[in-house]
Amino acid sequence: MEASSWDALRKQARKLEAQLDEQMTSYRRLVSSKPEGSVAALESGIEHLLKQLQQVNLQMQTWVSSGGSQIISHTLTRHKEILQDLTQEFYRLHSGLRVKQERSSLLEFRDYDRAKADMEDGADSAEHALLKEQATISRSSGQMDHVISHAQATLGTLVLQRSTFGGITTKISNVSSRLPTVNHILSSIRRKKSMDTIILSLVASLCTFLMLIYWLSK
Repeated sequence: MEASSWDALRKQARKLEAQLDEQMTSYRRLVSSKPEGSVAALESGIEHLLKQLQQVNLQMQTWVSSGGSQIISHTLTRHKEILQDLTQEFYRLHSGLRVKQERSSLLEFRDYDRAKADMEDGADSAEHALLKEQATISRSSGQMDHVISHAQATLGTLVLQRSTFGGITTKISNVSSRLPTVNHILSSIRRKKSMDTIILSLVASLCTFLMLIYWLSK
């Protein structure tokens, strides 16, 4: 591939990283404060940019595996580290925000439940049980969101690690194919070692046989 292809990929990666950094800054502010309104659009935008950056990194990995220099390989490693850091931070913030929203919703529900209980003193026990069940379901839903967020973060990390190991394997295969002489030498060494072992075994067997004949002839 031409150097211009690598330059274009790296330029695209830097652009996506800059966009992600800008959106993550906004997302951090939302998580640290009390979000007003839905943050789904911002979260969706960040996830889309993360996927785009991951695809660019995979293309860069293919470029490096086809014969990139050591400097380019180090550059790719840095871009992968940036993607991994952004992915882990996003899902960590995502999980924290869900927990905060669930806690706020639960407190509001408890306040409502308490006020309703004061207004309807002596209300039917079945309705009260239903309200308690709704609170339990709400808590369970929050815990499930927390678990799913952690699972998504772990998945993102595993995908990055898989692409890294795949690139290493490809590069090793390329190096091996470019060094047929080394492979030939190694094969010759292994064959010579096998022959030496066979000869030593035959000599040892012959000596043992001769000693046995000598001992029997005495």
